Amino acid sequence: MEKKELRKYIRELKRRYTPEEKREMSYPLWKKLEQNECFQQAEVVLGYWSMEDEVYTHDFIIEWAREKTFLLPCVRGDELELRYFDSEEALCPGEAFAIPEPVGTLFTDLSLIDFVIVPGVAFDARGNRLGRGKGYYDRILKYCRAYKAGLCFDFQFVDEVPIDGNDVRMDIVIH
Repeated sequence: MEKKELRKYIRELKRRYTPEEKREMSYPLWKKLEQNECFQQAEVVLGYWSMEDEVYTHDFIIEWAREKTFLLPCVRGDELELRYFDSEEALCPGEAFAIPEPVGTLFTDLSLIDFVIVPGVAFDARGNRLGRGKGYYDRILKYCRAYKAGLCFDFQFVDEVPIDGNDVRMDIVIH
């Protein structure tokens, strides 16, 4: 399946679930993530503030930001900027997908990130990831040596994700 076809296929599967169902399906994934040894040892975590069709992360981030330094991405043109997550109240609608983004301090030293929680449209057992097609994450992940954990619902875990030279593999896919 080509990237465009796979995105369409997964989008149709996502529509079968209500936001509440997707939120409920997210809780067991958090538990798996919390049990990951690399996550447990991480001090600086790059996460994502979930959109309605993604694995829900809001409560997870709020909870763990008490113990770890959490960063969230902010879309600026064709690039992602990373900023410190301070609180849910310190988020403002972003420019690209209207995803709430932190407005606090800019974070630029990718070498300090220990763990990255990566969203995606689809993942496979080899750690390949299909994003939304803008390449935002791949441009950051190729310079980031942190442990990379893809996070997805079971129906997003597929036999094979088509890849190209710009795609960055995950160290683990939690589904």
